[in-house]
Amino acid sequence: MSDHLLVEKKGAIAYITMNRPKSRNALSIEMREKLFEAMVDIETDDTIRCVVVTGTGDHFMAGGDVISFGEIAKLPATERAKTFEKRIHGLTPTIITMRRMKKPIIASVRGAAAGFGLSLAMACDMVIAADTSFYTLAYIGIGTTPDGSGTYSLPRIVGLKKAMEIAMLGDRFDAAEAHRLGLVNFVVPEQDLDAETDKLANRLANAPTVAIGRTKQMMHESMVNDLERQLALEAENFAACAMTDDWVEGITAFGEKRKPVFKGK
Repeated sequence: MSDHLLVEKKGAIAYITMNRPKSRNALSIEMREKLFEAMVDIETDDTIRCVVVTGTGDHFMAGGDVISFGEIAKLPATERAKTFEKRIHGLTPTIITMRRMKKPIIASVRGAAAGFGLSLAMACDMVIAADTSFYTLAYIGIGTTPDGSGTYSLPRIVGLKKAMEIAMLGDRFDAAEAHRLGLVNFVVPEQDLDAETDKLANRLANAPTVAIGRTKQMMHESMVNDLERQLALEAENFAACAMTDDWVEGITAFGEKRKPVFKGK
Protein backbone atom coordinates (compact mmCIF):
# COMPACT_ATOMS: atom_id res chain seq x y z
CA MET A 1 0.00 0.00 0.00
CA SER A 2 1.25 3.50 -0.84
CA ASP A 3 3.04 5.57 1.77
CA HIS A 4 0.43 8.26 1.04
CA LEU A 5 -2.22 5.96 2.46
CA LEU A 6 -1.85 3.43 5.26
CA VAL A 7 -4.24 0.53 5.78
CA GLU A 8 -4.19 -1.59 8.93
CA LYS A 9 -6.63 -4.34 9.84
CA LYS A 10 -7.02 -5.01 13.54
CA GLY A 11 -9.45 -7.84 14.16
CA ALA A 12 -12.79 -6.81 12.67
CA ILE A 13 -11.80 -3.15 12.17
CA ALA A 14 -9.94 -1.65 9.20
CA TYR A 15 -8.11 1.65 9.73
CA ILE A 16 -7.49 3.80 6.64
CA THR A 17 -5.04 6.60 7.40
CA MET A 18 -4.22 9.43 5.03
CA ASN A 19 -0.49 9.91 5.41
CA ARG A 20 0.79 13.24 4.09
CA PRO A 21 1.10 15.15 7.36
CA LYS A 22 3.45 17.83 5.96
CA SER A 23 0.70 18.89 3.54
CA ARG A 24 -2.16 18.42 6.03
CA ASN A 25 -2.93 15.14 4.24
CA ALA A 26 -3.89 16.96 1.04
CA LEU A 27 -5.30 14.59 -1.55
CA SER A 28 -2.65 13.44 -4.01
CA ILE A 29 -3.36 11.43 -7.16
CA GLU A 30 -1.66 8.45 -5.53
CA MET A 31 -3.76 8.79 -2.38
CA ARG A 32 -6.95 9.00 -4.43
CA GLU A 33 -6.13 5.79 -6.31
CA LYS A 34 -5.10 3.88 -3.19
CA LEU A 35 -8.17 5.04 -1.27
CA PHE A 36 -10.37 3.39 -3.89
CA GLU A 37 -8.30 0.19 -3.81
CA ALA A 38 -8.53 0.10 -0.02
CA MET A 39 -12.31 0.57 -0.01
CA VAL A 40 -12.84 -2.20 -2.56
CA ASP A 41 -10.58 -4.57 -0.63
CA ILE A 42 -12.38 -3.85 2.65
CA GLU A 43 -15.83 -4.14 1.08
CA THR A 44 -15.04 -7.68 -0.04
CA ASP A 45 -13.25 -8.77 3.15
CA ASP A 46 -15.82 -10.63 5.24
CA THR A 47 -13.61 -10.45 8.34
CA ILE A 48 -13.97 -6.64 8.48
CA ARG A 49 -17.11 -5.30 10.16
CA CYS A 50 -16.24 -1.61 10.63
CA VAL A 51 -14.00 0.96 8.90
CA VAL A 52 -12.24 4.01 10.37
CA VAL A 53 -10.94 6.80 8.12
CA THR A 54 -8.49 9.23 9.68
CA GLY A 55 -5.33 11.26 9.04
CA THR A 56 -1.77 11.19 10.27
CA GLY A 57 -0.53 14.10 12.35
CA ASP A 58 -2.54 17.17 13.31
CA HIS A 59 -5.18 17.11 10.56
CA PHE A 60 -7.80 14.92 8.93
CA MET A 61 -7.48 16.37 5.42
CA ALA A 62 -7.06 19.89 4.09
CA GLY A 63 -8.63 19.06 0.73
CA GLY A 64 -6.94 18.87 -2.66
CA ASP A 65 -3.26 19.52 -3.21
CA VAL A 66 -3.75 23.17 -4.20
CA ILE A 67 -0.02 23.83 -4.47
CA SER A 68 0.18 21.31 -7.31
CA PHE A 69 -2.64 23.15 -9.08
CA GLY A 70 -0.18 25.93 -9.90
CA GLU A 71 1.28 24.01 -12.83
CA ILE A 72 -2.17 23.15 -14.14
CA ALA A 73 -3.09 26.85 -13.98
CA LYS A 74 -0.46 27.50 -16.67
CA LEU A 75 -2.30 25.27 -19.17
CA PRO A 76 -4.87 26.57 -21.69
CA ALA A 77 -8.40 26.74 -20.29
CA THR A 78 -9.65 23.67 -22.19
CA GLU A 79 -6.71 21.59 -20.94
CA ARG A 80 -7.32 22.73 -17.38
CA ALA A 81 -10.95 21.66 -17.69
CA LYS A 82 -10.05 18.22 -19.08
CA THR A 83 -7.46 17.66 -16.35
CA PHE A 84 -9.83 18.38 -13.49
CA GLU A 85 -12.83 16.63 -15.02
CA LYS A 86 -10.72 13.48 -15.26
CA ARG A 87 -9.41 13.85 -11.72
CA ILE A 88 -12.82 14.44 -10.18
CA HIS A 89 -14.40 11.56 -12.09
CA GLY A 90 -11.60 9.51 -10.52
CA LEU A 91 -13.14 10.12 -7.09
CA THR A 92 -16.53 8.74 -8.10
CA PRO A 93 -15.77 5.02 -7.64
CA THR A 94 -14.51 5.63 -4.09
CA ILE A 95 -17.63 7.53 -3.02
CA ILE A 96 -19.93 4.98 -4.66
CA THR A 97 -18.10 2.11 -2.94
CA MET A 98 -18.41 3.84 0.44
CA ARG A 99 -22.12 4.39 -0.13
CA ARG A 100 -22.67 0.80 -1.27
CA MET A 101 -20.53 -0.86 1.40
CA LYS A 102 -22.69 -2.74 3.88
CA LYS A 103 -20.36 -1.90 6.74
CA PRO A 104 -20.29 1.24 8.89
CA ILE A 105 -17.59 3.80 8.06
CA ILE A 106 -16.43 6.23 10.76
CA ALA A 107 -14.47 9.42 10.08
CA SER A 108 -12.20 10.28 13.00
CA VAL A 109 -11.37 13.98 12.65
CA ARG A 110 -8.74 16.12 14.27
CA GLY A 111 -7.57 19.47 12.95
CA ALA A 112 -8.81 20.50 9.53
CA ALA A 113 -11.53 18.82 7.50
CA ALA A 114 -11.50 21.17 4.53
CA GLY A 115 -12.57 20.92 0.90
CA PHE A 116 -12.58 17.27 -0.13
CA GLY A 117 -11.69 16.46 3.48
CA LEU A 118 -15.13 17.69 4.55
CA SER A 119 -16.78 15.93 1.60
CA LEU A 120 -15.04 12.69 2.59
CA ALA A 121 -16.11 13.03 6.22
CA MET A 122 -19.71 13.60 5.11
CA ALA A 123 -19.54 10.50 2.89
CA CYS A 124 -18.76 8.41 5.98
CA ASP A 125 -21.66 7.07 8.05
CA MET A 126 -20.62 8.68 11.33
CA VAL A 127 -18.10 11.31 12.40
CA ILE A 128 -16.31 11.49 15.73
CA ALA A 129 -14.26 14.64 16.15
CA ALA A 130 -11.77 16.32 18.44
CA ASP A 131 -13.12 19.41 20.16
CA THR A 132 -10.32 21.40 18.50
CA SER A 133 -11.21 20.29 14.94
CA PHE A 134 -12.47 22.78 12.37
CA TYR A 135 -14.32 22.68 9.07
CA THR A 136 -14.72 24.59 5.81
CA LEU A 137 -15.95 23.63 2.37
CA ALA A 138 -13.28 26.05 1.10
CA TYR A 139 -13.74 25.62 -2.67
CA ILE A 140 -15.12 29.12 -3.19
CA GLY A 141 -11.80 30.50 -1.93
CA ILE A 142 -10.04 29.19 -5.04
CA GLY A 143 -12.88 30.09 -7.39
CA THR A 144 -14.42 26.69 -7.94
CA THR A 145 -17.25 24.37 -6.91
CA PRO A 146 -17.33 21.44 -4.43
CA ASP A 147 -16.58 17.84 -5.40
CA GLY A 148 -16.38 14.43 -3.74
CA SER A 149 -20.18 14.33 -3.23
CA GLY A 150 -20.11 17.47 -1.07
CA THR A 151 -23.08 19.01 -2.88
CA TYR A 152 -25.02 15.77 -2.44
CA SER A 153 -24.33 15.26 1.26
CA LEU A 154 -24.34 18.80 2.60
CA PRO A 155 -27.95 19.87 1.87
CA ARG A 156 -29.21 16.49 3.04
CA ILE A 157 -27.43 16.92 6.38
CA VAL A 158 -27.83 20.63 7.15
CA GLY A 159 -30.70 21.72 4.87
CA LEU A 160 -30.58 23.68 1.63
CA LYS A 161 -30.28 27.22 2.97
CA LYS A 162 -27.46 26.38 5.39
CA ALA A 163 -25.71 24.38 2.69
CA MET A 164 -25.83 27.45 0.43
CA GLU A 165 -24.22 29.52 3.18
CA ILE A 166 -21.45 27.00 3.89
CA ALA A 167 -20.67 26.51 0.19
CA MET A 168 -20.97 30.10 -1.04
CA LEU A 169 -19.23 31.88 1.84
CA GLY A 170 -16.61 29.24 2.59
CA ASP A 171 -16.43 30.25 6.25
CA ARG A 172 -14.59 28.14 8.79
CA PHE A 173 -16.53 26.75 11.74
CA ASP A 174 -15.61 24.75 14.81
CA ALA A 175 -16.49 21.30 16.13
CA ALA A 176 -19.31 22.59 18.31
CA GLU A 177 -21.02 24.17 15.30
CA ALA A 178 -20.41 21.08 13.19
CA HIS A 179 -22.09 19.02 15.91
CA ARG A 180 -25.01 21.43 16.13
CA LEU A 181 -25.50 21.19 12.37
CA GLY A 182 -25.41 17.39 12.39
CA LEU A 183 -22.15 17.12 10.44
CA VAL A 184 -20.49 15.50 13.45
CA ASN A 185 -22.02 12.83 15.70
CA PHE A 186 -19.66 13.01 18.66
CA VAL A 187 -17.21 15.64 19.92
CA VAL A 188 -14.54 14.51 22.39
CA PRO A 189 -11.44 16.08 23.97
CA GLU A 190 -8.57 15.96 21.47
CA GLN A 191 -6.42 13.79 23.73
CA ASP A 192 -9.22 11.20 23.88
CA LEU A 193 -10.00 11.05 20.16
CA ASP A 194 -8.09 7.86 19.35
CA ALA A 195 -9.42 5.97 22.35
CA GLU A 196 -13.00 7.13 21.78
CA THR A 197 -12.74 6.28 18.07
CA ASP A 198 -11.62 2.75 18.95
CA LYS A 199 -14.46 2.42 21.43
CA LEU A 200 -17.05 3.46 18.83
CA ALA A 201 -15.48 1.26 16.13
CA ASN A 202 -15.47 -1.76 18.43
CA ARG A 203 -19.08 -1.16 19.37
CA LEU A 204 -20.08 -1.17 15.69
CA ALA A 205 -17.78 -4.10 14.85
CA ASN A 206 -19.53 -6.15 17.53
CA ALA A 207 -23.01 -5.21 16.33
CA PRO A 208 -25.16 -7.41 14.04
CA THR A 209 -23.39 -6.61 10.77
CA VAL A 210 -26.16 -7.67 8.40
CA ALA A 211 -28.69 -5.48 10.21
CA ILE A 212 -26.22 -2.56 10.28
CA GLY A 213 -25.58 -2.86 6.55
CA ARG A 214 -29.24 -3.12 5.64
CA THR A 215 -30.09 -0.18 7.92
CA LYS A 216 -27.43 1.91 6.18
CA GLN A 217 -28.85 1.11 2.76
CA MET A 218 -32.44 1.84 3.81
CA MET A 219 -31.49 5.19 5.35
CA HIS A 220 -29.87 6.26 2.07
CA GLU A 221 -32.76 4.99 -0.04
CA SER A 222 -35.27 6.81 2.14
CA MET A 223 -33.96 10.08 0.68
CA VAL A 224 -35.46 9.22 -2.72
CA ASN A 225 -38.18 6.65 -2.01
CA ASP A 226 -41.84 7.34 -1.45
CA LEU A 227 -43.52 6.05 1.71
CA GLU A 228 -44.96 2.91 0.10
CA ARG A 229 -41.58 1.83 -1.27
CA GLN A 230 -39.87 2.50 2.06
CA LEU A 231 -42.44 0.48 3.97
CA ALA A 232 -41.90 -2.40 1.55
CA LEU A 233 -38.14 -2.17 2.13
CA GLU A 234 -38.66 -2.27 5.89
CA ALA A 235 -40.62 -5.51 5.60
CA GLU A 236 -38.11 -7.00 3.15
CA ASN A 237 -35.09 -6.17 5.31
CA PHE A 238 -36.65 -7.23 8.61
CA ALA A 239 -37.47 -10.58 7.03
CA ALA A 240 -33.92 -10.91 5.69
CA CYS A 241 -32.45 -10.16 9.11
CA ALA A 242 -34.74 -12.77 10.69
CA MET A 243 -32.89 -15.38 8.62
CA THR A 244 -29.53 -14.56 10.27
CA ASP A 245 -27.79 -16.21 13.20
CA ASP A 246 -27.43 -12.78 14.82
CA TRP A 247 -31.20 -12.32 14.93
CA VAL A 248 -31.62 -15.68 16.67
CA GLU A 249 -28.84 -14.70 19.11
CA GLY A 250 -30.46 -11.33 19.78
CA ILE A 251 -33.86 -12.88 20.54
CA THR A 252 -32.30 -15.64 22.64
CA ALA A 253 -30.18 -13.17 24.63
CA PHE A 254 -33.21 -10.96 25.23
CA GLY A 255 -35.13 -13.91 26.64
CA GLU A 256 -32.19 -14.97 28.80
CA LYS A 257 -31.64 -11.36 29.99
CA ARG A 258 -28.01 -11.25 28.88
CA LYS A 259 -25.95 -9.21 26.42
CA PRO A 260 -26.03 -10.71 22.90
CA VAL A 261 -22.81 -11.89 21.26
CA PHE A 262 -23.18 -11.12 17.58
CA LYS A 263 -20.99 -12.80 14.94
CA GLY A 264 -21.86 -10.66 11.98
CA LYS A 265 -23.82 -13.32 10.12
